[in-house]
Amino acid sequence: MRSPVTNPFQPGSDVVPDVWAGRVEQLSDWRDAVRPRRHAGLYETGRTILGEPGTGKSSLVRKIARDAADAGDWVTPQLRIPSGADPLKIVASAVLRLADMAGLRTSTRQRVMDLLSRVEQVAISGFSLAMGGGEGPEPFTALFDLLIELGQAAIDQDAVILIHIDEVQNITDEAALSQLLIALGDALSYEVEVSAPGGLYVTRFLPIAVYLTGLPDFEDMAGARKGATFARRFRTTTLTALDEDDLLEALQPFVLEGWETHDDEHGIARVSMSQEAAKAIVALCCGEPFLFQLAGQRAWNAAQTSVISEDQVVTGWSGAEGEALAHVERILNRLPTREHEFIDAMAALPPADRKLTKIAEQMGMTAATQVGPTSQRLDTVRGIISRGKPYSFRNRAVEAYLTTDWPRVN
Repeated sequence: MRSPVTNPFQPGSDVVPDVWAGRVEQLSDWRDAVRPRRHAGLYETGRTILGEPGTGKSSLVRKIARDAADAGDWVTPQLRIPSGADPLKIVASAVLRLADMAGLRTSTRQRVMDLLSRVEQVAISGFSLAMGGGEGPEPFTALFDLLIELGQAAIDQDAVILIHIDEVQNITDEAALSQLLIALGDALSYEVEVSAPGGLYVTRFLPIAVYLTGLPDFEDMAGARKGATFARRFRTTTLTALDEDDLLEALQPFVLEGWETHDDEHGIARVSMSQEAAKAIVALCCGEPFLFQLAGQRAWNAAQTSVISEDQVVTGWSGAEGEALAHVERILNRLPTREHEFIDAMAALPPADRKLTKIAEQMGMTAATQVGPTSQRLDTVRGIISRGKPYSFRNRAVEAYLTTDWPRVN
């Protein structure tokens, strides 16, 4: 009953795991605010979900998108932007597929047919179309116009459109990024006139929701460089480590009634987990979603019994520790030199002494003001530390790696 085929833990990138932990606030935000407000014609900003590798950004929005599609909404696939790719081409192709879903291809209006033809050109040539691509509106204008048509069709068919663009930090062409953000932002703020009971006409916003996901670097690219317009149209959340209570709650079905799976006879069986095993998984992962899935996966595969024991968690982790260490090293290796030096100095101090002045002294600085901007970025942009009194690590895996607290089992 326990085999890699039946394993419910999935530590892979961009996967929506069967064993879901935390992120209740972001899931509730879609269910209770974003979707109902856009569906009702009320304005709601787009959402930007940022975080260091392994925090579950893409998995979170993929889960939201899957739930939306199951409810009948019109959803793009996860639009991953490879480094150096033209984002307008990728988004235009996805919007054309939504147009097919909406039935716009069957429209008898010449304007719609011309617009579809122009966006097809954008899907082929992308941003370069603006520099020599024949007659018609600019690529971002054509994309915006098609989004308006889609939004009106969604009103008629009582649906919400959800667009998910991933790895947005890879959009390094500032002009292409600007055009994309303007097209999406203008669609979010566009109002149309619709009929209301009693023969009245009222204005409403289109039922379009946009999620952008990527690394924290995108905050500088879009926020600082594009100014207040982006901040008004997209609300940014930086994902950090999960609370231990969220992780224990995710494992509670194993502890209480067992996890339903298939047995060797093609019937239904249940795999349970001791409370000690659940606590061990939570302790080993240090709040990191990727490490949580990794520890659970290896514990499941460590034996074939119907109960996952603490010893099996330890056995599984002994084979996963190298991968876990590499995960934390990827986070650290992305940091600029000054930020890396800051957290090294912070980790070298006892927790009670982690105050800005003492951290600056540890770094060889003469004044705390010299490292103030660095601490701010590590807190508000990267979500690695918290500037409390004293400072503390929000990323507990980074803290454990830099101190003697790393969960070694050998």
